[in-house]
Amino acid sequence: MKKTRKGAPGTRKVRRDLVGGKRGNGHRRKRALRRPDPSRIRVGKPDASLTAVAGLVMFGTFLRAIGVDRELRELFGDLKSRVLGKYPMEAQLRLLIDLFMVGEQRVFGLEGMASDPVFVLLAGGVLPSVDTVYRDLGRFDDEALTSLTALMASHGLVPVQKLRRRKEVHVDIDTTVTPVFGAEMQGAVPGPNPQYHGRPSYHPILARVAETDTCVNACLRAGDTGFGSDDAPFVAATIDAVRGAIGPAPLLYVRIDAAGDCAAIMRSVHEHRAFYLTKARMTPDLCGAVMLEQHWRVVDRDADGRPSREVAEIAFRRGEWGSDADLPVRVIAVRTRERERGKQLYLWDDLDWTVQVYLSNDVYSDPDALAWKYDQRAGIEPLIAEWKTSWGIGKHSCTGFHANAAAMQLKLLAHNLFERHVRENLPELQDWRSVWSRRAAILVPGRVIKSGRGRTIRMQPRPVLEPLLE
Repeated sequence: MKKTRKGAPGTRKVRRDLVGGKRGNGHRRKRALRRPDPSRIRVGKPDASLTAVAGLVMFGTFLRAIGVDRELRELFGDLKSRVLGKYPMEAQLRLLIDLFMVGEQRVFGLEGMASDPVFVLLAGGVLPSVDTVYRDLGRFDDEALTSLTALMASHGLVPVQKLRRRKEVHVDIDTTVTPVFGAEMQGAVPGPNPQYHGRPSYHPILARVAETDTCVNACLRAGDTGFGSDDAPFVAATIDAVRGAIGPAPLLYVRIDAAGDCAAIMRSVHEHRAFYLTKARMTPDLCGAVMLEQHWRVVDRDADGRPSREVAEIAFRRGEWGSDADLPVRVIAVRTRERERGKQLYLWDDLDWTVQVYLSNDVYSDPDALAWKYDQRAGIEPLIAEWKTSWGIGKHSCTGFHANAAAMQLKLLAHNLFERHVRENLPELQDWRSVWSRRAAILVPGRVIKSGRGRTIRMQPRPVLEPLLE
């Protein structure tokens, strides 16, 4: 069982302890257990006061305390008439955040939550129809979408501000494919799709800070959009936002896969006072330069004393990079006999080496250290998978492009807000993935009790929530 908190021997808590579980004690029984006959258990009358999402009360209290309700009202309240509309725009967005928080990934999940008393109570006592919510998402234009993206990023940058004393901070940028099934959607067109060839899809670009695992920028794009020079403004905006959060002192590294081997991208990173670290596109001229390199430095050996990892700096420069004064590019090649992951590239017929080539404008650090630093970028891939499986950024419900983009930003905003809630109120959960921390902090059974003009909620015992109940 995964341990989540360090302490003296005998005081460490495991996951089951934090959610009120206990270790099985079947080993103490002398006779085999016997399951009861479920047909002999009487089914009572339904209880409309029971809820499955009691944790939304503490989460909602936290959001109001940090001013999220006010921000939504100030930024998006004018998208909808306050006089004629029964459902204010800020209330609709807040409703969707709660919907994504409990694990629903599509708008029509509202219909399933209409029976939960706490969810309905926090929504204002009544839920709108899904058609109303679809229309409200369709109200987003470019300006409103930019404001929503900035709001999402601002909450993702809150924990990043605590990294001011760090020597280094790492930003990882990657793209993903989100296929579309069913109805035709604006901007969903066939493009590069490794799993569903020819399927209409979107191709969002996402940025995270590795030290906090929060999203600091995102953009939904058409399915036939690749990563290239047109994304230089996105990269620059991400760097500026993170630099504003961490200050001038820490070194900032931007890690991108081989798509980052683009002069405009690398130049944008360099001009914004950051280091780029990217894989190189293995063009024939670069492969030839690596194959002819003679000066390799041994950095690791196997059990028999043979070199197992070697590194070299390659004297190579593409014409598109311009002069070294305009854009410094350090070409680092690492060859190894033990690499088991990633694309395997063999350049020497008589040697069993595979080679990886990296590009960076960091001309000071050890080349092998830079290669290891790039490999740590792999953490963004499981994070994107989590955003897809736990938060539904790959599920699109609307026919309009801006509506789908707004829904994706709201899901990422919900993720960032939940990460803040966990870090500030439930630190024991901050190393857990969302599927587990949501189960511990949000999906809590409870009962709503009315007393006079007030309401009280009684929850299942959860040790992790005890500090919030005091």
